[in-house]
Amino acid sequence: MSKPYLDFPFDIDGRGRTARTGRDDHVRDMIEQVLFTNPGERVNRPEFGCGLQQLVFMANSDALATATQHQVHGALERWLGDVIRVEQVSVTADEERLVVEVVYIRRNTGERRQNSFSSSTGSGL
Repeated sequence: MSKPYLDFPFDIDGRGRTARTGRDDHVRDMIEQVLFTNPGERVNRPEFGCGLQQLVFMANSDALATATQHQVHGALERWLGDVIRVEQVSVTADEERLVVEVVYIRRNTGERRQNSFSSSTGSGL
């Protein structure tokens, strides 16, 4: 692990200290924060976030999935454009569960990554 970053969500490690993580996990954590933060949730940055959690309560449709893909792609480019280059976003809605696959390139290393994020009405993050 090169430079340690604070882990998200906040946690205490086995030594009783603030949990830390490496760069790869930190980038994934940042993506998760953008996806699941509702606009207006952060006082000093009210535009921040994508509001993906709210979309779980909407009726599933192809139109919603397409709109969500564009919303997620735009939010990631806006808030993390200096860290990642988004290649592809795919959204799958399965009953009460929403799954988002994000394929991106880390700008500092050129590494291609793919992460999956999901949310459902029965569980929060």
